[in-house]
Amino acid sequence: MTSIEWTEQTWNVVTGCDRISPGCDRCYALTMAKRLKGMGQAKYQNDGDPRTSGPGFGLTVHPDVLTEPLRWTKPRKVFVNSMSDLFHARVPREFLARVFAVMAATPQHTYQILTKRPERAARILTDLCTCGRGCVPGHHFRSSMEWAATPHSDTYVPSLKSGVYRAGWPLPNVWIGTSIESADYVRRADALRKTPAAVRFISAEPLLGPVPNLDLSDIDWLIIGGESGPGARPLHFDWVEDLLVNAAETATAPFVKQLGSVWARDTHYAGKTVAAHKDTKGGKPQYWPANLRIREYPKQVAADA
Repeated sequence: MTSIEWTEQTWNVVTGCDRISPGCDRCYALTMAKRLKGMGQAKYQNDGDPRTSGPGFGLTVHPDVLTEPLRWTKPRKVFVNSMSDLFHARVPREFLARVFAVMAATPQHTYQILTKRPERAARILTDLCTCGRGCVPGHHFRSSMEWAATPHSDTYVPSLKSGVYRAGWPLPNVWIGTSIESADYVRRADALRKTPAAVRFISAEPLLGPVPNLDLSDIDWLIIGGESGPGARPLHFDWVEDLLVNAAETATAPFVKQLGSVWARDTHYAGKTVAAHKDTKGGKPQYWPANLRIREYPKQVAADA
């Protein structure tokens, strides 16, 4: 299980990553990996490049945990790779096909994938035809998924039954999102729109500045959060309010996860004193301004529930 507010389970088929933008500067996973390495955890013994990664945080795939969801009988929301980025450049395409095959074979679960590399997600999952037969987009990647049920193939997953290729595309139980921490990275939303997904979402966490130029069209869900931990950068309420207005205009469901350790440089809001000192992680909505206490899930998901 997990303490992440918008999911129920984590599934770390890949661990380790590399920082690529300011939102990565105080990565919780990088700090946790160093601690887990010191504790002797087997999954965190590979070190990454110290310029972009760190101890225990070298990119590592874990085929041995691929079949975990096959043993989960109770349906759950699953965050895929809370300790990595599934679409990191060094995650092999064949391994991605194995991951998607498992997700196709377990339709009772809902999988949530969050990446800072949506361009690669769009490229691989669209997988335009190059064989000359005019195959529909995604056909070759889906074929790789089907081979996951065949021993001796390079995408084989033990215990997987054949037929996952017929699960439909995009997979109806897979959500794909991207992180956008500031106005400098709104281009990730454009790449996300090109990515086949049942639900597309944006995580504006840690929100490091206003994002007035964010286009939320064709985006189903928007997660908003500040930064927590030592040296956390401040979150200002007007940044959150602007995103909520944006979401309302595009019928994007907003989910204010938390407000971080530093809400604003003062504790006043709308002429009132806010009790930020009582909530050092910003995760307790009872201390927030009432208009920020909003946690919705994608509309089509709520309708199906």
